[in-house]
Amino acid sequence: MAIIRKLQAVKTEQDHLLGIQDLSFSKVTSILDQAKTFITLNKSASKKTDILRGKTQINLFFEPSTRTQSSFELAGKRLGADVMSMNIVNSAIKKGETLIDTAMTLNAMHPDIIVIRHQDSGAPNLLSQKVNCSVINAGDGSREHPTQALLDALTIINRKGKVEGLKIAICGDILHSRVARSNIYLMNMLGAKINVVGPKTLLPHSIERLDVKAFTDMKKGLDNCDIVMMLRLQNERMHGSFLPSPREYYEYFGLTPDKLKMAKKNALIMHPGPMNRGVEIDTNLADDINRSVIREQVELGVAVRMACLKIFCKKT
Repeated sequence: MAIIRKLQAVKTEQDHLLGIQDLSFSKVTSILDQAKTFITLNKSASKKTDILRGKTQINLFFEPSTRTQSSFELAGKRLGADVMSMNIVNSAIKKGETLIDTAMTLNAMHPDIIVIRHQDSGAPNLLSQKVNCSVINAGDGSREHPTQALLDALTIINRKGKVEGLKIAICGDILHSRVARSNIYLMNMLGAKINVVGPKTLLPHSIERLDVKAFTDMKKGLDNCDIVMMLRLQNERMHGSFLPSPREYYEYFGLTPDKLKMAKKNALIMHPGPMNRGVEIDTNLADDINRSVIREQVELGVAVRMACLKIFCKKT
């Protein structure tokens, strides 16, 4: 009985990053401040440190990912951790093994941190209850994607100097977007004013309860905004008819030069990627070096994930 209580105590005390809603303002500030130090390191000739030397990081991605998975892998290696990225296609999971069985198997390898992306909302939380190491959510279903929101905040701060008082428009598939949810939680915490913009079929019911203003007219939604954050259409999560056609969607909700005129002249353009050019965003706007910070988001994503790995990795 004493052994069971001891194991439960370990899990209770363990630090995880499961969602923005679980973070305090001071914790967010700590992550962003730490990430700023890694921006400089990542631009130096020698990019490696030994902060996580001797630590083991397992990347467990149940959904396809380019930016997030490679970003976490690079972040772990730059911190000196031993990084293992599991190939789900060839794993026992494809043979019918459950997430809990996988968790028990991984736990027996004594990792210090597991980074998980899963198609089901709540999977990282379940995993965190079954292992004796830290867990970082790299995206779960339509629920949250906390490190994306953190890197978005760092990108804005890096360009604008602050988030507080800015007017941010989050546009597109709000209904299915974990990026939208995490950003709404975080940007509200940091003092921004938020508009969400999209067709009625892609706006969650009672979205205003999250302290945002909802618009189905994109020009009105972008009016006087400092940041225009476009979202990918989550076609893989759409079961039924949400859109008439990609062409019509672009006409009304794709970011074009004409619609962007409604935002401030120095408004920044963001997108978490991957982009559907000509559907969600005009190609020239996506590549505009003066307005678009999409590539900067990718660059700063490594710094943010380094900060998260350092702060949340199991302490010994």
